Amino acid sequence: MTQNRRYAVTGGIGSGKSVFCELLKKRGYPVFSCDEISALLWQDPEYRDGLSALFPEYTVRGEIVKSKLSEAVFLNESALNKLNTYSHAKIMARLFALTEQTKISFCEVPLLFENGLETRFDGVIVLTRDRESRIRSVAERSNLTRQEVLARIKTQFDYSRLPLNPNCKCVVVQNDGSREDLGHKLSAVLSEMGLALYNTGSKIV
Repeated sequence: MTQNRRYAVTGGIGSGKSVFCELLKKRGYPVFSCDEISALLWQDPEYRDGLSALFPEYTVRGEIVKSKLSEAVFLNESALNKLNTYSHAKIMARLFALTEQTKISFCEVPLLFENGLETRFDGVIVLTRDRESRIRSVAERSNLTRQEVLARIKTQFDYSRLPLNPNCKCVVVQNDGSREDLGHKLSAVLSEMGLALYNTGSKIV
């Protein structure tokens, strides 16, 4: 097996990406999160200054107001595209730097297809889940209304368009059961992708 193999884990909001990645961690695989990297970038004054220059209307006393920017981008496609162009390149640069330190890694990448990044990975795992379950899950965890969740879903990639780019090695996992069921599906995915030998032997939970 070649060095530095990267596998992306993606799917729509509320599809179960984070739970799937937690199960991967329990198997002993290195897992990196774009959301966690984004949170770290927000602590960087230079990063925030760049956002303030792009979005002066959401800047107060020289400091970008994250809550106002987050609310705006879900209602304004132009603002969302501008934010993604600025932030995603920085997030991915840091992500790939981290994966260079591992032989095999999994990366939770929410905006994989939106940004045309699928072919930059050795394989892609797509989590899918029925729409109503996704809405309930996100509404409960983030204290959002149904309309607010739907607005977020609308901005994301339409996973009904799968299969995608023929150059993308894509495995779809339907997350329609319990955590234990998802763990068994994870085992099947690892086997399908030829990674079963790299299982640490940890118990599926």
